[in-house]
Amino acid sequence: MKLRYSIALSIPLMSASAMAADLALKFEIPQLNVAEYHRPYVAVWLEGADQKVLANLSVLYDVKKKDNAGTKWLKDMRQWWRKSGRDLAMPMDGVSGATRAPGEHTLSFPGAKAALDKLPAGDYQVVIEATREAGGRELVRVPFQWPPKSALALPAKGKEELGAVAVQLKP
Repeated sequence: MKLRYSIALSIPLMSASAMAADLALKFEIPQLNVAEYHRPYVAVWLEGADQKVLANLSVLYDVKKKDNAGTKWLKDMRQWWRKSGRDLAMPMDGVSGATRAPGEHTLSFPGAKAALDKLPAGDYQVVIEATREAGGRELVRVPFQWPPKSALALPAKGKEELGAVAVQLKP
């Protein structure tokens, strides 16, 4: 019995937007000198040029509270909550995570995980929102073009609840 394979016919043609590319977000949670400090809740999402949510990338909140009580405060991230948060069942596999302590943090989003492999070429933005109990609220937008032609680091800066923010794109 002879088996023959035709590999050339089974390789699909890929557009530039379907090529593998990655996005990473570096952000700083500053150490604040306040009487009552609570770790911030942080939401990260991807928006199109029309500011509609295309994908939720990460939601960091108190996931260890009994009976999922940490979700009660998610609505304090007002922009994220109004745009997509209220329609989600938390925790979301691969998106939800624990709050972070002050310091620099990196979140990585491979193309397929973040729905990047399905994005057509165009203008987008990564949005990060942070809010803290007995504290403030802050939103930072970092615009970018997709697909990236080369590796990029796009910087931004928060004022109080977020420090330095950088979106890193790799083709």
